[in-house]
Amino acid sequence: MNAKLVDWMRVDWVLLDMDGTLLDLAYDNYFWREHVPQAYAAAQGLSVEAARAALEPHFTGLQHTLPWYCTDHWSRLTGLNMAALKRATRERIRALEGTEDFLRALRAAGKQVWLATNAHRDSWTLKLEHTGLTGYFDHIVCSHDFGAPKESPDFWNGLMARHPFPREQALFVDDSLPVLRAAREFGIGQMLAIAHPDSGQPPREITEFP
Repeated sequence: MNAKLVDWMRVDWVLLDMDGTLLDLAYDNYFWREHVPQAYAAAQGLSVEAARAALEPHFTGLQHTLPWYCTDHWSRLTGLNMAALKRATRERIRALEGTEDFLRALRAAGKQVWLATNAHRDSWTLKLEHTGLTGYFDHIVCSHDFGAPKESPDFWNGLMARHPFPREQALFVDDSLPVLRAAREFGIGQMLAIAHPDSGQPPREITEFP
C-alpha cells in the first residue's frame, strides 16, 4: 500500500473489510454469478440461463441490505445449503497480493487491527480459516451482530456503542463506495478505497476516495 495515501502518525486503529479488500473478490463473483446459478439450475431442473433469470431480481433488489450478505437468507430462498456450497468451493478463496505482508506490518507497528465485515459468520470464519489470516486481528466485527450492514449508520453507531474506539484516529479500508460513504459520514478519520478488488477484472477508476 502506498504509504503517502495515509498519515500513519494519526492512525492507531485500522478497520479492514474482508471481501475485495483483503481477499480476492474473484471468489465471490464466481460463487454468486456461476456456482449458485448452476447449483440452483440442477436442483430446480432449469437451464442455467433460466436459473440466473430467476435469481437476478433477488440479487439486485437486496444489494446493500443485510439479507444480501446473509447465507441463511439465500439458503431459505433457494433451498440450497449455501454454507456447504462455500465449503465445497473453498479452494478458490485467496488473499489479494500483499495482504499478509500488510497485516504483518500493521502488527509490527503496534496498530489495533480490526476486521469489519458484512459477511455472515459461516462465511467469514471459513474464509479466514482457509487463508490463515485469523490471528492477525485484535477484533472481528460482523454487521449481522448489529442488525445492519456497514452501509447503514446503525452499524457504525452500534459498533461504537459496543466497542468504543477513537474514530478520528482510525483508518478504514473497503472496496465498497456506499460503505465508505457511511464511514465518512460517521466521522472515521481516514479512508482508503480498494481500486482492484477482483484480480480477474480490470482496476476501477475511483476519484471520491484515495
